[in-house]
Amino acid sequence: MSRLRQNPCRDSRPRLSGRAQLDGRVGADAFVRPVERSSTGSLVESHKIGVPHVSPVLRDVGNSGGGLHTIFTCTILLAAIALTSACRIDMHVQPRQNPLARSDFYTDRRSARPLVEGAVARGDLRADTYFYTGKIGANPGDFMPFPVTKAVLERGRERFNIFCAPCHSRLGDGNGFVPSRGFSRKPPSYHIPRLQKAPLGYFFDVITNGFGIMPDYASQIPPQDRWDIVAYVRALQLSQNATMADVPVGRQIPSQPPKFAEPGTGATLPILAPEKKSAPEKEETK
Repeated sequence: MSRLRQNPCRDSRPRLSGRAQLDGRVGADAFVRPVERSSTGSLVESHKIGVPHVSPVLRDVGNSGGGLHTIFTCTILLAAIALTSACRIDMHVQPRQNPLARSDFYTDRRSARPLVEGAVARGDLRADTYFYTGKIGANPGDFMPFPVTKAVLERGRERFNIFCAPCHSRLGDGNGFVPSRGFSRKPPSYHIPRLQKAPLGYFFDVITNGFGIMPDYASQIPPQDRWDIVAYVRALQLSQNATMADVPVGRQIPSQPPKFAEPGTGATLPILAPEKKSAPEKEETK
């Protein structure tokens, strides 16, 4: 039989020492079967089997005024949380149509609706037709849609070296890296008479729509950068076919090599030496 011991925390109520097995019922009238250890070490039930013993823990709950009410409230609360968490309606489960899906709501059975006639996307009006096509009607134009500055040429050189130089080379002679590795067709040089006489809009149209085995770059190069490349291509043609009449006054041919304040290393760029300005000559007094 289980032995009873006093609670050291000044609690006169008896406590069960040893193991106890509940009868399966929950409540103040639950039965407890005391279990003792035999001389062989196995656990056996007490000879008082069948005698109802009330669990002290359950008896405390039953004796307390709001114990059962608290348990019932917690059970209802947990059930409500479980039910609400399983019924989420987030944006990813909202009513929608998949792309190109069939819809029975419209007469044409298409879920994707056509644009309203005359609608233009924001920033895509393209009122300047020449800027976006390089053509005047059906013929390519031969002028730039904006002034050519040093910044335009520097931007054009940067974009040209990224997108065009692998095939056309940095000089534009068609001896790029890709043709040197067995490309099926070598691109033409920009310095042949046919391309020297080609209008500027022709180069813009080729970059936009491609030509022969050359793919189009409309999705990779925006229109502004395409015109910058066109201006730089014309500068390359001028650099390879310039005459003495094209040399500015006061410039030497060939030009003097640059002078560096610091030559630089493999990790740093060289620094150009500042140009020395000659003092203005004083006019001779009479």
